[in-house]
Order: sequence, then C-alpha cells, then structure tokens
Amino acid sequence: MRRSMLLGAVAASLATTGCVQTRQFADLQFAPPQGDYKLLVLRPDVQVSSITTGGLPEPRADWTEQARTHVIAALREQQAGRGGKTLVLERRDAIPGVTADQVADIERLNAAVSQSVALHKYIGVTLPTKRRRGLEYTLGQDAVRFGQRTGYDYALFMHAEDSFASTGRVALQVLGIAGCFVGFCAPNIGGAGQSAYASLVDLRTGDVVWFNVVQASSQVAGIKFGDIRSKEGAAQLVDRLLGRMKPGKDIRRQQRQQRAQRSQGGTQ
Repeated sequence: MRRSMLLGAVAASLATTGCVQTRQFADLQFAPPQGDYKLLVLRPDVQVSSITTGGLPEPRADWTEQARTHVIAALREQQAGRGGKTLVLERRDAIPGVTADQVADIERLNAAVSQSVALHKYIGVTLPTKRRRGLEYTLGQDAVRFGQRTGYDYALFMHAEDSFASTGRVALQVLGIAGCFVGFCAPNIGGAGQSAYASLVDLRTGDVVWFNVVQASSQVAGIKFGDIRSKEGAAQLVDRLLGRMKPGKDIRRQQRQQRAQRSQGGTQ
C-alpha cells in the first residue's frame, strides 16, 4: 500500500468533516525525550498536489519543494525549544560516516512498519497478538545498527500530504453549494485536504515508541486551512503533529498516582 493510499484509509477512519483530528499511540513505557538526548530527524517526505476538475490529484514539484522547505524550518524551530541535540536532515548524505543509501534503507524500513501500524492501529485490522493499547512494532537490529553508526538515540520520521482544489474544481464546488439554495445539493466534491504522520523510533532498541496521525479536511469554496506551502501553515502542521506528544499508558498512570500522592500529602 502506497503512503498516499495509506493516509487516505487512515483519514477515512478518522471521519472528519471540515476540521482537524489527531490520534496518538505510544509504547506503554514511553516518556517524551528530555534532557541530554540526541534526536535525528530524517528528511520530511512531503507531497503537495493540485486536485483537478475531475477530482484527481496531480503532484506539483514546485509546491512540494516550497512546502518541504517550510516544514524543515518549522521542525528546526520547534525542536530547538525542546532541549537535547537535534539534527534535521535536508539531504540523505548529510550524516558523517553514513551513506545516502543507508539512510534511504532505514526510511524504506520505517515506511513499511508505519503501514503496518496504520493498518492495525488506525484502520482496525486487528492482530490477535497485538491487542494491547500500546505500540508493539520494531525496526529491529537494522535500526540499532543505524543508531550505532550515527550516534543518535532517536530517529523521527515524518510524512505529509496536502492538496488544493484547482480553479475548475473550486467552481464546481461553488455550483454544488449554490444548488442547495434551490433545493438540490451536489455530493461532497471538495476533494482537498491535509494528512500527515510521524513515527519516533528508539535507536537503542529499534522499537517504534510513538506514532501520531493528523488529518484535516478543510477546503471549502477555495478557503484553505493551514497551507503548508507557507511558513505559518507548515509551523501549524508541525505543532499539531509533534507539539503535544503524550507519554505511554503506564507512564500516565504513574504520573496520576504521583499527583494523587502529592495532593494527599498537601492536605495532611
């Protein structure tokens, strides 16, 4: 399943209309990285398309490069405020001692595992051996060796797709909306939206420890929400995807217990 098809299926499972939704999964023992950690952010996989009058997406290389540039800048700005040592890659050959082919291999491996995460955790094709509420997915020893070569503790992967209705598509949509006023509503023909996912891998174990999906369907009569071709829109997407990283279930339980103990101690 290609990533565009994968995100389309996930978007359908989230069932949004003109709004934004996110859904996170984390390893039961996951705590967001803090302190003196080393994070490698792989080059974001971005695609921006134009939706034709007939409803088909046509990739736009100029829009895609523009969006990727802003997403990379937004990632750098966001991660700079979180502490730790972070490297955001613009090219696959930017890591000393690691070839571009080795980076591409780990990207392909993560893409395959991410498809499995989406299929079984978001779309609902459950597996008998993976019914716990946490994540139980791994990139295995390939990721561990990649961490040893790079010297980083974590790897963050990000994929984003955005689409914009063409002039003809917008005109068709406006006609459909206008038809409602005379007693006939055309079917939903917006056809434009934004989808993204991020995957955090612990390179010391190879395990996927956190995963999040963002889906937005918000273009109505040409009004686009969160245009990632702009600096502001890219920053908005990065914040939605990474800004509120939740700990795993067991860690949240421990935090609630600690708060309860502090509260009880304060009332004595």
